[in-house]
Amino acid sequence: MVKKVSFTTKAHKVRTLSNTKGKVDKNKIKIMETAKTKYLGDLRTEIVHVRSGSVITTDAPVDNKGKGENFSPTDMVASALGSCIFTIMGIAAREHSFSIDGATCSITKVMTENPRRIGEIRIEYDFTGNTYTDKQKKLLDHCVKTCPVALSLNESIFQNVTLLFK
Repeated sequence: MVKKVSFTTKAHKVRTLSNTKGKVDKNKIKIMETAKTKYLGDLRTEIVHVRSGSVITTDAPVDNKGKGENFSPTDMVASALGSCIFTIMGIAAREHSFSIDGATCSITKVMTENPRRIGEIRIEYDFTGNTYTDKQKKLLDHCVKTCPVALSLNESIFQNVTLLFK
């Protein structure tokens, strides 16, 4: 039998690292360039990760005058949330000596109009390939609420996350 844990959350406001409104104290954090982006034309960009050299190409989606041949920038935001939550879960699992290897998630981005923006991100994680204790399930649930991407998203974006367990 599959047990479903589901909740809706809004992203929390992000605290800056300085006393000055909206400015980050550069002495308190390490800043390094993350990516370089080139506009290729025809509503397409190429993003190069500075440290690894890996490349991602984005396209505007077909419902916004694009070809939809690659991830759109808003697809990347939704996917980043799913990947970030998985990463935080992986760290927690490693620290508590269990594995989430083989778990999957499906991500659905819901756009709104006027203005066009992400209104909701739905993510369903499937952990039914393994058996977890109640303590491990609670730990994984907690990770959803502490993911840096989740905490960075505008609070008007609903983050609907479901965890499926055996």
